Amino acid sequence: MKFILFLTLIFSAVILPVAIYGQERSLNIIYTGSVNGELEPCGCSPKTDFGGLARLSGYLAAHRNELSPYILVDAGNFTDKDTPQGKLKAAAVLRSYSIMKYDAVAIMNNEKAFPHEFIVSLLKDHAIPAVSDALTFDQSLLIDREGIKVNISVNPDGNRKDAVNVLLTDRPVSGAGLIKGWDVIIVSSGDILDEPLKVDGTVIVTGYPRGKKTGILTLTNDSEGGVKKLSHKWISLGADIEEDAKVRSVLNEYDLKVSGLLKESAKPLAGDTYLGAAMCAECHLPYEESWKKTRHAGAFDILIKAGKSNDPECIACHSVGFGEKGGFFTLETTPELANVQCEECHGLDREHIEDFSRPMRRVTEKICLKCHTKENSPDFDYPVYLKKIIH
Repeated sequence: MKFILFLTLIFSAVILPVAIYGQERSLNIIYTGSVNGELEPCGCSPKTDFGGLARLSGYLAAHRNELSPYILVDAGNFTDKDTPQGKLKAAAVLRSYSIMKYDAVAIMNNEKAFPHEFIVSLLKDHAIPAVSDALTFDQSLLIDREGIKVNISVNPDGNRKDAVNVLLTDRPVSGAGLIKGWDVIIVSSGDILDEPLKVDGTVIVTGYPRGKKTGILTLTNDSEGGVKKLSHKWISLGADIEEDAKVRSVLNEYDLKVSGLLKESAKPLAGDTYLGAAMCAECHLPYEESWKKTRHAGAFDILIKAGKSNDPECIACHSVGFGEKGGFFTLETTPELANVQCEECHGLDREHIEDFSRPMRRVTEKICLKCHTKENSPDFDYPVYLKKIIH
């Protein structure tokens, strides 16, 4: 009897683990990259209303069990420009990543444009593991996720033999294809691959710009730990995704801080600059009446409803002369210059008041494209849209 018990213990301690190791095991790599400070979609068009940190966090929370085991990584360029508003964005992104428990983020060109100590401080405050080729950072991290070892690195020569190797880079896809010895390369250059690209045994994927989609790459290991097969899908984070309340709170706090930036900034000098539609209407009343029937006339109300009436990035396309001498500043101080008015399209020319024969600027497609970008206005067609505002 003791001999049988001894054999049973031997089988449990030795034979069973070998059998488990021999089984196929899958791991989901959930990845972002080239987010460029896009905290949430602007909402200007339903066709581009995808992405956003609160939605991503909500999706992960709702599908955590079916996604596990997974690692969550960002391939870098998650920040925007180094401006006061850009710093607030960087802080909001990393606070959100902390809530989502990112396993690793890469420090790439966008992040390196900020003061080094600023980025280091944010990462430390939010306890986010980072990889970078810059000083004070590790170039690689080894993650063990339920027995599957994953080497996350920014060093093209930093692959390991005892792990699934994932390289994070902001080289273009063409450059990434020249790097050898990696199972997966995630690119944050802004290039878009709709499907993974396979080059000499390496799978190359790209972070979707501005976080409009989130990629999920599923790897299945063979008995020796190598990648046997893979599958890939994009998650389009539309308005149907329930947001994470904690991340939404971070974004709401960001909006308040941005509002404070605007109020603390110096108001541009008035001077002999913008007059507003009311002055134009003294001679062009029929044109003003026609304008009032267009969406341009209610452009600022859209910002108010969206809670973005103090966001400089939004105000620029919903007012007259924002950021310029005598242009729109805030709704409280310059209400007469809210909305997209005459001078925003026809230009600033006060001499027209003295000499009516002096023509105002002709509205060209180039003028419209300042605001009707592919992101904000994907259906923009100059001849079609011009008919909507003609007068």
